[in-house]
Amino acid sequence: MLENLKKELVELHLELPKNHLVVWTGGNVSARDPQSGLVAIKASGIPYEELTPDHMVVVDLDGKVVEGKFKPSSDVFSHLFIYKHRPDVFGVVHTHSRYATAFAAVGRPIPCVLTAMGDEFGGPIPCGGFALVGDEAIGKQVIENIGSSPAVLLKNHGVFTIGKDARAAVKAAVMTEDVAATVWMAMQIGEPLPIAPEDVKRLHDRYMNVYGQ
Repeated sequence: MLENLKKELVELHLELPKNHLVVWTGGNVSARDPQSGLVAIKASGIPYEELTPDHMVVVDLDGKVVEGKFKPSSDVFSHLFIYKHRPDVFGVVHTHSRYATAFAAVGRPIPCVLTAMGDEFGGPIPCGGFALVGDEAIGKQVIENIGSSPAVLLKNHGVFTIGKDARAAVKAAVMTEDVAATVWMAMQIGEPLPIAPEDVKRLHDRYMNVYGQ
């Protein structure tokens, strides 16, 4: 089932270590199939370099395994909670990327002090509360705190990003870590200067509606 989606997920998972967003077997990417509504997600604890389409587990929105011989990611119920409450979302990514997670460790959002943040996120990257792994609690924190951003930090934990598809969610994860690193460096020099809300709005609108081909 969902063979093309599984192949794409293998490729997208490889972007996480390539962009220094994960170490060892941490992190995951999932995708929701628009036609069936089923979700494909990485199997738990499989090294990235060993991933094949067979390591992508297909589940329904209740978490029942529809296809696959492996256990799905331990974050599966968090992903499913997000899909249940955001019908516009078809891709979810979770990472513990270093600089972004440093902000999460102190419970701080990443302030919108870069034009790249205005472009991609339309404002600061918010920080939600603390929740343990294993059920829907993390997904609930994501939904309650992410707002209109494609990314949210979770206190003491890491990063969740969402998108119109899995590729967009991976892009948001890459951008989250990139801006987090730059903002952290700026904080070592002095107090980063916020961008005026009206300018953030203009930046985001141009990026979403004018930029690119």
